[in-house]
Amino acid sequence: MKTKAVRIYGKNDLRMDEVELPEIGADGVRVRVISDSLCMSSYKAAIEGGDHKRVPSNCHENPTVVGHEFCGDIVEVGENWKHKYKVGDKFVIQPAHFHNGSQEAPGYSYNYCGGNAQYGNVPIETLLENCLLPYNSDTYYYGSLAEPLSCVIGTFHAMYHTKAGSYVHEMGIKEGGKMALLASVGPMGLAAIDYAIHCDRRPSLLVVTDIDEARLERAASIYTVEEAAKNGIELHYVNTRMENATAYLRELSGGTGYDDVVCFAPVKPVIEQADDILGFDGCLNFFAGPTDSQFKAPFNWYNVHYLYTHVVGTSGGNTNDMQEAIEMMNAGKLNPSALVTHIGGLNAVVETTLNLPKIPGGKKLIYNHIDLPLTAIADFEEAGKTDPLFAELDKICKANNNLWSPEAEKYLLANAKKI
Repeated sequence: MKTKAVRIYGKNDLRMDEVELPEIGADGVRVRVISDSLCMSSYKAAIEGGDHKRVPSNCHENPTVVGHEFCGDIVEVGENWKHKYKVGDKFVIQPAHFHNGSQEAPGYSYNYCGGNAQYGNVPIETLLENCLLPYNSDTYYYGSLAEPLSCVIGTFHAMYHTKAGSYVHEMGIKEGGKMALLASVGPMGLAAIDYAIHCDRRPSLLVVTDIDEARLERAASIYTVEEAAKNGIELHYVNTRMENATAYLRELSGGTGYDDVVCFAPVKPVIEQADDILGFDGCLNFFAGPTDSQFKAPFNWYNVHYLYTHVVGTSGGNTNDMQEAIEMMNAGKLNPSALVTHIGGLNAVVETTLNLPKIPGGKKLIYNHIDLPLTAIADFEEAGKTDPLFAELDKICKANNNLWSPEAEKYLLANAKKI
């Protein structure tokens, strides 16, 4: 069968092609991809092309499908997988399957599988590593956002603290401790706020920083101080575009510094500030991935030696993290809708991906079977003056605190122009 797909041909070279999918055979599974959330990692792959660690070096003649935060329906199952999957099941994919230690992943490395395609053949590696996961929900975009949520969940699980007098590392953030999320009101930062407030292992103090007042106000309106207090957390939003910001952050901690600090921007001053506010046995997680392979920032090695400060870096979650994300969404504990600020169709993927850092806002959510220009939810009202589709979407979003919602998704899929 034929499918439309956006593929990587080289540096800054993405193209929407019509691709003939081979038969799946006994060892295959074919899926229909409904939604995909565009990720900065896809932008990095697009600008680096064959130099990217997960993209084939010969992608100019061996193009691969882009997009790795996707959800949809299983449409065909080979004989050897019928004991596990059935036609009609919904799915999500954990792209970081590390089969036999390989970095290959859907959305980077495969000719016939990725999030920005209408249909795809799931790689055997994904199946063998149990990374094609069942998804029991009527809402596709929740499934697409399970992958970025799993990255945040993995961040919390990867942080650790030492135990005095032993060499034991206690994994996870410090329960009841002090936590700071720096440059944290982008989409991944918002997910971290949501998880910190609603997970089982919570801090008692949570400080969220950024230098964009409008984004801070939006975050504060969604994840409120009152909601955090109900969960035993003292929550502060701080605009660090002030004099003596680092001193103020330390003051908020009671002068002790923070047990856990997560850095959501690959910016030297932010990393230095993260280092400066670490407390005794403080753990700094460098979450934000730089594009410069020589990116460096100073670090206080005196504190490493005497105060046991330490650094970890995470770039994704694992299957357990994704399952936790799905379970928390299904239980109503996490609502990823706040991450989404733009909606588009498959026709919008090439331009949007190549310009992702230049487009303000949060997650850009793509629906692969419709033709729709990338449009900010904030612009639905204006677009609705000439297009009844956007007028209705605007009404639905306003009824949901100006957020994307399951109701909005259902209306879009039923009424938008097919590509």
